[in-house]
Amino acid sequence: MNELRSFGSLAPTGFARWAIERTRAMPQGWATRRIAMMLRHVALQVMKKAPVDQETFGIQMRLYPYNNICEKRILFTPQYFDPQELKLLAERISDRFTFVDIGANVGWYSLFVASQAGPASRILALEPQPDIFDRLTYNIRQNPFGTIKAIACAVADKTGELTLFLDPKNRGESSVKIVGSSQSDTLRVPAVTLLDLLRRENFTQVDAVKLDVEGAEDLILDPFFRDAPAALHPSLLIIEDGRDQWQIDLPKLLEGHGYRLILQTRLNLVYERI
Repeated sequence: MNELRSFGSLAPTGFARWAIERTRAMPQGWATRRIAMMLRHVALQVMKKAPVDQETFGIQMRLYPYNNICEKRILFTPQYFDPQELKLLAERISDRFTFVDIGANVGWYSLFVASQAGPASRILALEPQPDIFDRLTYNIRQNPFGTIKAIACAVADKTGELTLFLDPKNRGESSVKIVGSSQSDTLRVPAVTLLDLLRRENFTQVDAVKLDVEGAEDLILDPFFRDAPAALHPSLLIIEDGRDQWQIDLPKLLEGHGYRLILQTRLNLVYERI
């Protein structure tokens, strides 16, 4: 479907366009967020599950904002989408920036970094769900950056194949752990450890890693810090706050390897290597 129509042919019209413009213009605040959510709900009913082509902060993306909260946020309220995390990340981006986006979804973080970094940067975007991966690669192709490599696999505690639990209501919450009662399906996907990934891609240093894997962040980072040389330890880690699901004390592990917490938001923890 992505290949059948060129970007821009699915631009929003009518009430949907009006609602998107209004929600994107709303400032921070509890009341304005509530109004934005109500407008989003009505607009999604009007749109009848059709995909939408939209440019956001200079990034072109085709979005399917129906069973993926990430795409809803990008389309209607990108100003609320991890603003502190992205600002902090942007302040550290350089011409040869190296970034690994684990749980890339449809590519928002990867595309944001690519839009800020130079042509010599290297960005890996990893997404194991085949249909979401198709959306990711389509979005990458719509932008001129040329620095993102999309990889269709999960990152886990061992290289091989594993079971991914799918959330039909929010594909962004699919995980190698069962983290919600709504999951009703599974998928076998290829997996790689973070260390094996960096070695395969010939990375010699990593400026930043974003991990959004629905409570499985500990499965990735525990073996990585056990086995990886210090040269490969990322300078910055943006980690979804999954402390309710983690089986180890991940903050303690990170502090033991020279990291300090520099930002905590409603959804994420950001650590910087000292």
